Amino acid sequence: MPGDRLIYNALVLTLEPGAPPLACGYVAVQGERIAAVGQAASPEKLPAAGEQLDAQGGLVMPGLVNTHNHGAMTLFRGLADDLPLDDWLQKHIFPAESRYVDAEFVYWGTRLAIAEMIRSGTTTVCDAYFFANVARQAYLEAGLRAVVAQGILDFPVPGVPDPRDNLKVAAAFIDSGENGAKGLVTSTLFCHSPYTCGANTLQQAKTLSRKRNLPFLTHLAESRSELELMQQQHGLSPVAYLDALGVLDGLTSVAHAIWVDEADQEILARRAVKVCHCPECNLKLASGVAPIPDLLKRGICVGLGTDGAASNNNLDMFGEMALAAKLHKVMRADPTCLAAAEVVALASREGARVLGLGDCCGTLTPGKAADLIIIDLNQPHLTPLFDPYSHLVYTARAADVSDVMVAGRWLLRNREFLTLEWPETIDQVQSLMHSRGLLNY
Repeated sequence: MPGDRLIYNALVLTLEPGAPPLACGYVAVQGERIAAVGQAASPEKLPAAGEQLDAQGGLVMPGLVNTHNHGAMTLFRGLADDLPLDDWLQKHIFPAESRYVDAEFVYWGTRLAIAEMIRSGTTTVCDAYFFANVARQAYLEAGLRAVVAQGILDFPVPGVPDPRDNLKVAAAFIDSGENGAKGLVTSTLFCHSPYTCGANTLQQAKTLSRKRNLPFLTHLAESRSELELMQQQHGLSPVAYLDALGVLDGLTSVAHAIWVDEADQEILARRAVKVCHCPECNLKLASGVAPIPDLLKRGICVGLGTDGAASNNNLDMFGEMALAAKLHKVMRADPTCLAAAEVVALASREGARVLGLGDCCGTLTPGKAADLIIIDLNQPHLTPLFDPYSHLVYTARAADVSDVMVAGRWLLRNREFLTLEWPETIDQVQSLMHSRGLLNY
C-alpha cells in the first residue's frame, strides 16, 4: 500500500507479540497512521511514497510510553534530594507547590518536560498534576500524545484553594477537553492517594471517570508508612481498602504498587487493575521494590514510568528500562528475570495498554497511529549488534534517539525540535525560576 511518507533501510521492531526484527525494513505512513510495515532488499521493491527517509541502518520502533509522570515538577528537579518519602513530600514538595505553583509554572514546566521526553524517545505520557488545562495546552502545541489528569487531594492545592471544589474542577477539565485535537490528548483525573483523598472523594472521582469511560489514576501502596496508616485507620491494606470502596477495575491504573502481598496481588489481578512501575523513583526515595515478576505471572498489565523529575530526577525511559531489568534480577538472584525483550515491551506495547491506548499505539501495526522513533545505531557503544532488545535495555541511551514521530508528524528530526521552540522554552524557564527566587545562579 502506498503512503505519503516512507522510512526505509532500517532495522524495524514492531513490538507485536512474537514478531521478529525486520532487517532491511520499512514503515509506510499515510496521514496519521501506519499504512504498511515490511522488508525490501532493494530500493525498487519499496512501496511508493511522496517522501522517503533513509534511516541509514537505524533502528525504528514504537515510541516509548511513560505511564506515570508529573510533568511540571521538572521545575523542582533537585530541590529536595536524599530524603525519606514522607519528609520529601510533606516538608518540601507540598509547601513548595503551595508557594510557587500556578498556571504559568505548570505551562513552562510541562514544556520543559515535553522537550526532555521528545529528545529521549517518549511519544506518549501520562501526566498528572495541577492546572491540567494549561498542561493539556502544552501537549497539544507540541504534538506529543498524552493522558493528562487533573490532580485531586482533600486539602487546598494550587488552583483549587477549597477542596470542596476538587471534583467540580476535575469534571470541568474533563468536559472541556473533548480528548484534544486529533485525539492526541485524553483528559481525566488523578486522585493522589488513599491517604490524601477521603473515601467519598475516591468514590465520586471513580464514578465520574467510569461514566466517561476514562482511566482512573492514583498512587497506591508506595511506602511502608502508607501501608501502616491504612491498616491503623481501616484495618485493611491500601489495595484492599480501595477494593472495598469499589474503585478498582480495568479502568484503574495505579502507580508504584510496592507494598502488595499475595492477597493484594490477587485483588489487582481479579479486578484487572493496571500497574505503573517506577523503579528509579522508588529506589531514590527508598520506598521499596515492587514485586513486578509476581504481578506479571498473575497476568497483571504493567508499564514503566519515570514519575516526576523531582523524585527521579529525569524523564529518561531508557534509564528506567535498564534499571528495571537489573533491579529485579538482583532482587530475585535470577539473571533470567525480566529479559530485555520483555522490558522493552513494558516500555512500549504494555505501557500503551496500561493507559487504555493499546488499540491506538504501542506497536508498529498497520492502522495504528504512526508513533515511532529512530535510534542511531552507527555509534561505537552500539557496535556490534547481536540482539536489538539487549542493546535497547543495556546499552542504548536517550541521546541515541535521532528522530521522533507522533500521529504521522515529525516532532524531532536529526535531533532538532520541529514543534517546540527550545530557545524560548529554556529562556522562559530560567526567567521564571529566577523571578520566583528559586534560583540564585
